[in-house]
Amino acid sequence: MTLQEKVGMLHANSKFYVSGLKRHGIPEWGLSDGPHGVHAEINRQNWAYARWTNDSSTCFPPGTALTASWNPKLAYERGLVLGEEARYRKKDVLLGPAINIIRSPLCGRNFEYMSEDPVLISSMAVPYIKALQSRDVAASVKHWLANNQEDHRTSIDVTMSERALREIYLPGFKASVTEGGVYTVMAAYNKFRGDWCSENEYLDREILRKGFGFKGVLMTDWDAAHSTIKAALAGLDLEMETDKNGLQRVVLCQSLDQSCAGRKSANVSN
Repeated sequence: MTLQEKVGMLHANSKFYVSGLKRHGIPEWGLSDGPHGVHAEINRQNWAYARWTNDSSTCFPPGTALTASWNPKLAYERGLVLGEEARYRKKDVLLGPAINIIRSPLCGRNFEYMSEDPVLISSMAVPYIKALQSRDVAASVKHWLANNQEDHRTSIDVTMSERALREIYLPGFKASVTEGGVYTVMAAYNKFRGDWCSENEYLDREILRKGFGFKGVLMTDWDAAHSTIKAALAGLDLEMETDKNGLQRVVLCQSLDQSCAGRKSANVSN
């Protein structure tokens, strides 16, 4: 693969697609919202509906209603149908389940988050993920991490004790990775302890990669990347809805190569 080809697979080529490579037999990657139903098709370069006539899908009750059933079998069955409908629409990734802890009644996305209880979340997310992925559609568990409010979500810096992090906020994500085998994780908009979630080395590399053993794709939420180099070094794989200037990406990738080489040399000398 050329440098340009490699860079082209690290960011979206449109709203919900990532470029493929025909000469390598790699197809384009199609993503879709959402946790409780495959989203109607939108235009590639804007958020307007494409007005297709063959993109109907089932709208299931949202995450809070599903989890209120306390029924993992129901979560599994829902994952099966979501996977079948997404695959029919030629989608490779369905952006769900949404498992942030419900901490404030004012959060605008509480309806799609599963619960305020980390044990219940884990028991419902795992069968959902397994069923969805059994239909050749990757789940994307979100939002990593502590996206508990919509107001100022692109600027807020979330802090908490290590005990709260480990006992409340992490169990659902850990179960999704270690038990559910989730293929992708979506980083949140907010900061966590001073660093954006999409470029947070403690969250992304120390906990997610090393601690949980996650080997899948870590992607941004839409337009949630801030520093390409810092994010890549922290473990980010895919930028969605960010600047798509190919030449700029090549320059940044070359800078990243130099940064990695410098880090490797420092490790050897130490």
